[in-house]
Amino acid sequence: MSKDSKIPELKNLPETGLLRVNQILRFIPISRSSWWAGVKTGRFPKPFKLGERTTVWKACEIITLVNRSGSKDEGGTG
Repeated sequence: MSKDSKIPELKNLPETGLLRVNQILRFIPISRSSWWAGVKTGRFPKPFKLGERTTVWKACEIITLVNRSGSKDEGGTG
C-alpha cells in the first residue's frame, strides 16, 4: 500500500483466477452499490455466477479495468 493511499498496490491483485466483490472493492474505491450499478450499465465487467449466492469476476478483467482507470487518471482525462 502506498503511504498516501488506503488502496492496496496492484501487485497485490492476483493475475489469474476469480475474485469476489469484496476483493475487487479493495482496489476500486467505490461503494458496493456503485459497483453493482456500474456492472448493470456495462461500465464494469460482467460477473459469473458460481452458485446461488456466489458471484465472481475474472481477475484479468479486473486488472484491465484498474489499469484502464489508472491511465485515464494519469492522463488527466478521467
